[in-house]
Formats: sequence, structure tokens, C-alpha cells
Amino acid sequence: MLTIKRIYDEPAKEDGFRILVDRLWPRGVSKERAHLYKWAKEIAPSTELRVEFGHMTDRFDWFERAYDNELDKNPETGNFIDEVKTLLSKDNVTFMFAAKDPKINHATVLKEYIEKKLK
Repeated sequence: MLTIKRIYDEPAKEDGFRILVDRLWPRGVSKERAHLYKWAKEIAPSTELRVEFGHMTDRFDWFERAYDNELDKNPETGNFIDEVKTLLSKDNVTFMFAAKDPKINHATVLKEYIEKKLK
């Protein structure tokens, strides 16, 4: 199963492979506490896109389209999808993110994007 979770929440066995999908390391979280399999900053939204979005609810629809477009053009996306597919054959995969809102964030967009590509 592919899920998302805030990096500030406690790690759990059901998280499986925990992949941080933020471009910036989250404040106040040590690498030991994060319990990450991988930090995939190359798959995160660009700095320009992240700043323009600003986690504003009224910009989320625009952000979804813009981030999907970035993912389509990102040369790392194909490898990332292949890796996630391989990991999912072994255990759960959890995309970790630092944003405060559990629904209005890039990890939700990335999860939906990956799920569509894996179908």
C-alpha cells in the first residue's frame, strides 16, 4: 500500500519503506528519528513552484496541475516510479512530508500521480 504521513508523526512498522519527498530537510527532525529508507528530494516540487504555491488552499488546484507537469518533465520520475513499484512488491511505501496540512500538500499530489502511473 502507498500512503503519506507527516515526518513529525511517530514512525510505525506499517509505514514500510519511508521516503522523504521534500526538497528541504524538515526542521527539528534528526536523521535518526526520521527512520528513512531514502530522501528523494529530486522528486519534490521545484523551489519556484513551492514558493508560488505557498500552501494556500485556493491555489491547490493550480499547484496540482503545475506539479504534475513538473513530474512529467522530470528525468528522475521514471526511475522513482520503478523504485516505488519494486518496494511495493516487498512492503508498504510511505511518502513522508513536513507540511502542516495533511490534505493540501505536494505528497498527496505525488501519491495520486504515482498511483495513476502504476495502474
